[in-house]
Amino acid sequence: QVQLVESGGGLVQAGGSLRLSCTTSERTFSTDGMAWFRQAPGNEREGKEREFVAAITWYGTYYADSVKGRFTISGDNTENTVYLQMNSLRPEDTAIYYCASDTKRRRFRGSWSSAGIDYWGKGTLVTVSS
Repeated sequence: QVQLVESGGGLVQAGGSLRLSCTTSERTFSTDGMAWFRQAPGNEREGKEREFVAAITWYGTYYADSVKGRFTISGDNTENTVYLQMNSLRPEDTAIYYCASDTKRRRFRGSWSSAGIDYWGKGTLVTVSS
C-alpha cells in the first residue's frame, strides 16, 4: 500500500504564495504519474468530484486553466516528493488539496479525471483570505 502525505497548507492572504509537498512511501517512486487535485469545502457533501489542478507525466506537466501561469508542479525523485508551488493565490483557490498517484497515467497527456486514481493522500487545507 502506497502512502501519500501532503503538507504545506495554511492560511494566506490573496496574492500570496504557498508551496505544497507530497511525500510518498513508494520505493520505485517516479514523478511521472503524480497529480494534485482540490475540493472546495462542502463540495464533498454535495457529491461533487475533486477538481484537477496539475499533473506530471512522462510527456510533461499539465494544468487546469484556472491555475495556469500561477501554479507550478515539480518533483524530486531523490526525495520521493512532488511539489505544488502556488503563487498569486485567490480566494477561489481555497480548498483541500489532495496528492494523487496513478501508474496507469504515467504516459498520459492532458488533464486527469478523479475517477480510478490508484492512491490518494489525506489532503491539506489551503485557505486564501480576501
